[in-house]
Amino acid sequence: MIIGTFTTIFVGIMDAMNLRGFSNVSQRRKALEKSLNIKLPNISHYSLDEKSAASKNCENMVGVAQIPLGVVGPLRVTGEKFNETFFVPLATTEGALVASVNRGCKAVTESGGTITASCRVGATRGPVFYTGNIRNEQRLYEWVKKNEQKLKKAAEGTSKHLKFKKLMFRGLAEYAFIRFAFDTQDAMGMNMATIATEKMIELIEKGTGILCISIAGNFDTDKKPAWINFIENRGYKVWAEATIKKVSAKEILKTSPEKIYDVWLSKNMIGSAMSGSLGFNAHFANIVSAVFIATGQDPAHVVEASMGITTAKITKSGDLYFSIYIPALMVGTVGGGTVLATQKEALSIMGIVGGNEGKNSQKLAEIIGGAVLSGELSLLASLAERSLASSHKKLGRGENSL
Repeated sequence: MIIGTFTTIFVGIMDAMNLRGFSNVSQRRKALEKSLNIKLPNISHYSLDEKSAASKNCENMVGVAQIPLGVVGPLRVTGEKFNETFFVPLATTEGALVASVNRGCKAVTESGGTITASCRVGATRGPVFYTGNIRNEQRLYEWVKKNEQKLKKAAEGTSKHLKFKKLMFRGLAEYAFIRFAFDTQDAMGMNMATIATEKMIELIEKGTGILCISIAGNFDTDKKPAWINFIENRGYKVWAEATIKKVSAKEILKTSPEKIYDVWLSKNMIGSAMSGSLGFNAHFANIVSAVFIATGQDPAHVVEASMGITTAKITKSGDLYFSIYIPALMVGTVGGGTVLATQKEALSIMGIVGGNEGKNSQKLAEIIGGAVLSGELSLLASLAERSLASSHKKLGRGENSL
């Protein structure tokens, strides 16, 4: 009902503006300019493949929104299957962000680099079924467990690049929720997961007579902060750690390990607990969103990645052990926005364009982990040295010569 109402309103607006029916981006933009009596010279200036973008990435396309792109690095990352130095692209409109992450990269790299690890959990989709009563809920659960291999076969029949991993079943009163997880290799995979889940739902409904209310029942949980994604994870879970030498803290970060530790404890731990935060970090979302926009990820999935935890301690030698954990990072190097020309170029900066049997998306996840660690470290150092306001005044207001 809500979707139908929204569609009616949207169509009415488009009709009123005489934009419906235009298949050409330029014609649609000119009609918009005429209807609103404005000019859009910058929105109309771009180099991407208009036909492809308008058919695969954006409906009713009238142009592009350009965002400045910077790079940070070199950042030394020792992953589970690689040991390389990267430049990482960040797309942002927030002055001081790139400079701060870049400073963190320098401190990390000069201290030996960051060590990363990751685990592919998979894309998830969680439909909700109406059972009517708890006996039917039990019957549904028993059928699903008994026929899990049939469900797996149905799911994997939808794509040669998708593998069914596991399911989780939960019931409450008249409703039952099933959370399916899929390995989608180098694709972020939500479209693949949705198509596979639809096939499984058809099998379940036929086998039990119990109907699915919605293919997405917020048990995924997709693009929303939720403890289930923190506990059960989603996409990739990623760890990164580094030991920052005292000399690097002093010369590059302009503070000491002890002061960074104090800010971390009071802000990330106690402050987060006091506010009831779902994340115990300083600003994971800043770095994740900048990489996402640069490389064509779905920006809405930043919300899951923002729930991570930062940890810190002073070592016996007086250095700073620093680590981050991202419990749910949804990324890919094929499909979606990664096919756009500029986003593909951004991925090429890190050497991870296209598919590689799941290795590229996992590598991207670990690079993001290293970048998040660097950005987190630099911000906490800035807070420790009380330079946050002056840095934003200098870099965020254009009061510099860069």
